[in-house]
Parts: sequence; C-alpha cells; structure tokens
Amino acid sequence: MALLGTIGVWLLVAAAFAIVIEMALVVVWGVAMSRRMRVLTAYIEAQRSDIQADLERLKLAIDETKRLWRPYRRILRWLRHPLVLALLGSYRRRRVAAR
Repeated sequence: MALLGTIGVWLLVAAAFAIVIEMALVVVWGVAMSRRMRVLTAYIEAQRSDIQADLERLKLAIDETKRLWRPYRRILRWLRHPLVLALLGSYRRRRVAAR
C-alpha cells in the first residue's frame, strides 16, 4: 500500500507541475494575443476614421449633386412619366421597323 501512496503523491506532483507549465503558456500566449489585439485595434480605428472621412465626402458630393440637379427636377419628373416612356418606346420601335 505504501508503494501506491508514493506513486499517488508523485502523480499529484507531476499533475501540479503540468498545470503550472500550462498556466505559464497561457500567460505567454495571452500577452502575445493582447499585443496583437492592440495593433489590430489601432489599425481598425485608423481605417474607421478613413471610412468616416470618405462617407463625409460622399454626403457632400450627394448634396452637391442634388443642388445641381434642382433646376432640372420638373423636367426629369415629366420625363419619367409612364406615358412619356411609352411614347419614346413607340418612337424607338418605329425607327427600328423603318430600317
């Protein structure tokens, strides 16, 4: 029975040693991962600020386009009317048939 007790104690010591080694590996990998996460977070923030700037420029361009098209709004509304589209389609069919 003493031999089994000694083996049990040594197995307990070996298990504790394995747990300590695994904890050390977790700490090392955790530190490396936190470094990579900080770099990745900084990169994402830089990209986010670039995207925000691009969105702001896009909004300004859309506003400018709307402002520039304002005088033509009535004509464009008239041209999008279904009867006008049907008339233009009729002219196109006649022109194709005349060829």
